[in-house]
Amino acid sequence: MAFNHLPAGVHDALAPLSATPVTHSVSMANDQLPPEAGVHPAPRTVLDRLTAGADRAARITHTEHLPPRPGRHAPWPEKIRPEVVDAIRLAGIERPWAHQALTAERALRGESVVVATGTASGKSLAYLAPVLSALLDGAEAPNGRGATALYLAPTKALAADQRRAVRALAEPLGKSVRPAVYDGDTPVEEREWVRQYANYALTNPDMLHRSILPAHPKWSSFLRALRYVVIDECHTYRGVFGSHVAQVLRRLRRVCARYGSHPVFLLASATASDPATAACRLTGVPVAEITEDSSPRGELVFALWEPPLTEFHGEKGAPVRRTATAETADLLTDLVVQGVRTVAFVRSRRGAELISLIAQERLAAVDRSLPSRVAAYRGGYLPEERRAIEHALHSGELLGLSATTALELGVDVAGLDAVLISGYPGTRASLWQQAGRAGRTGRGALAVLVARDDPLDTYLVHHPEALFRQPVESTVLDPDNPYVLAPHLCAAAAELPLTEADLSLFGPEAPGLLTQLEGRKLLRRRAAAWHWTRRERAVDLTDIRGGGGRPVQVVEEGTGRLLGTVDAAAAHAAVHEGAVHLHQGRTYLVRHLDLDASVALVEQADPPYSTTARDTTAISILETSAEVPWGDARLCFGSVEVTNQVVSFLRRRLITGEVLGESKLDLPPRTLRTRAVWWTVTEDQLDDARVHPEALGGALHAAEHASIGMLPLFATCDRWDIGGVSVPLHPDTLLPTVFVYDGHSGGAGFAERAFHTAAEWLTATREAIAACECESGCPSCVQSPKCGNGNDSLDKKAAIRLLTHLLKGAPPNPPEET
Repeated sequence: MAFNHLPAGVHDALAPLSATPVTHSVSMANDQLPPEAGVHPAPRTVLDRLTAGADRAARITHTEHLPPRPGRHAPWPEKIRPEVVDAIRLAGIERPWAHQALTAERALRGESVVVATGTASGKSLAYLAPVLSALLDGAEAPNGRGATALYLAPTKALAADQRRAVRALAEPLGKSVRPAVYDGDTPVEEREWVRQYANYALTNPDMLHRSILPAHPKWSSFLRALRYVVIDECHTYRGVFGSHVAQVLRRLRRVCARYGSHPVFLLASATASDPATAACRLTGVPVAEITEDSSPRGELVFALWEPPLTEFHGEKGAPVRRTATAETADLLTDLVVQGVRTVAFVRSRRGAELISLIAQERLAAVDRSLPSRVAAYRGGYLPEERRAIEHALHSGELLGLSATTALELGVDVAGLDAVLISGYPGTRASLWQQAGRAGRTGRGALAVLVARDDPLDTYLVHHPEALFRQPVESTVLDPDNPYVLAPHLCAAAAELPLTEADLSLFGPEAPGLLTQLEGRKLLRRRAAAWHWTRRERAVDLTDIRGGGGRPVQVVEEGTGRLLGTVDAAAAHAAVHEGAVHLHQGRTYLVRHLDLDASVALVEQADPPYSTTARDTTAISILETSAEVPWGDARLCFGSVEVTNQVVSFLRRRLITGEVLGESKLDLPPRTLRTRAVWWTVTEDQLDDARVHPEALGGALHAAEHASIGMLPLFATCDRWDIGGVSVPLHPDTLLPTVFVYDGHSGGAGFAERAFHTAAEWLTATREAIAACECESGCPSCVQSPKCGNGNDSLDKKAAIRLLTHLLKGAPPNPPEET
């Protein structure tokens, strides 16, 4: 949870629609056209149509063409059951790709393995073949239960999609394979059947943490026979969430050992840097990697798209580009009119709703049948809403979908021709994951990255080599984070008394933390083991998603109807009293926020404004873990305490963003202990850089904003995962100081990565500011949509001089990573 910077209001998304009219004639939906009628137009043709309107072509800054690639086959390993091979052939697959066969071979040998190949390269079949063989072997066991397998997905949608795939593939195998989803949507009456009879349970880390492991005696027969644990989309387990999942998996291994099983881990990942190291850190066991993708790939045309400047001016008179949200809505509209099946990926729930709403309104002017063929998909929907949208997408009823990353992860969206990416998703791995959703059956596809008015997005669309000539990032996670580890030690002790022999499983920090947990009377040592002492459930000590508490339920005041949920960390800024809240295209006003009950009461309304929260932040240094001289400047890394309070909100007119007024809020402050990177400069350096006292605050503030925006290029984080503070005279350093901190208790590894790549990171930051065409600072360089004080006091030119001088003192060799 980031504390200093908060989301911008919805007014940005409703910037004036472009002058380019929707001129394409309405075509039939792709699923209604026979193949010979050109169901899947060439991606270059689709792009040419999109750029045919006035000034549209000028918005493309770069087009990358990835040529098609042939596939390379290999035979299945001999140990794969012939019935499984026959079932795969019935599904239309005669021979596996070479990486599929190699993955299966290693799994059958009892090796844990991660397959990190491109999207739609058949990773699911790579792990399903050995899993189905093991389940078939187990079905012939005398006890009738035989082998079992556990599948973990980061989202419910992916688990449900995988169940459909497994059922279809395993249908010829009869009752030998019994897949079942076990998640929060599973009815109570079905859960007992899953525990007793399913041999392939599909769930998520949250259910493993909160339900399966605490109730392990009820799962004893399943866990005793556990042969494989499949971890799908494992690259998503990064930062605090990944650190929590790593400890949940260690708890799983410990409970399995209690029942005599030692499962093999099979991990699937998008293309990643050093996937074996990340997988080993996640699971705690040695993992082999398979990274050579031998599947065929269709042609991909990838365009970088920069929205045009508008006639409007934003905060401090800065020029404003048309928003990525409005631009993506236009492109989605045009593609649907063409009959091009498209998913638009959006970074926020609010953005997903807005793009769908704008596209529906524009399509209604073309053909009244088209608005119903576009929908939004995001987290926070009720289960029945999600299932209906997923069914409509699979059936082809929907032509266009505006979705958050809830749909990014592996859901088999067959038949897509195009993907729109509204704003850089934070990592190159996610970018390629989203782009790979189109053309999944080997056809050509179009992907378009629509840049936000943001330093990183602007930098990337003008530096395409940073996207297309650089490897994807390493996954950053820190299982030894004491704020992560401590509650899992309590949970482990509640599951089974914790012994000295167990401590090596949980890492080097575990012994010291046990002493602290004893002192807080959470654990008690009896004989040779530590026991959980409380009546409450130990697993309730932590939210593994890092949300910082129970999600806030959004309830319609007049009817009592549950609309959805908002993460606890975002509640102060998103559903404070007076906030505008969007849900499925409808607008609501928040009438009351009850933090104790975690409920926000709303009523439907149609206000002519959006809302933006404002906050204040203070930071203090607790400990400096590392310090490097940069000439007279200092680069530091260590522990800090951040105190943040949402104090008011602005009402902004839709379309123009004009501020209509500010209302005070009375919300409690929040305190966060985390890790940060910071740098200081001396008065002599400021004189040399010609940064005068009256410009100092603006220079530091501008450098802070831009560096936060650029950090995702160097660490697997999102700018919303991190926060920043800049102070002309900090009481702990007694110098001008800029802090960038992890927005999660104990840290997530992002600030540490920034410390080790500081020279490259701050150099890119300076280049991004200097290259921007604006005169005094704009959202493309130094203004931030998260700024809690309205982007007050920003000095672009002084920031460039300050960073230039700072970088002159950077040492030739970066500090070594541990």
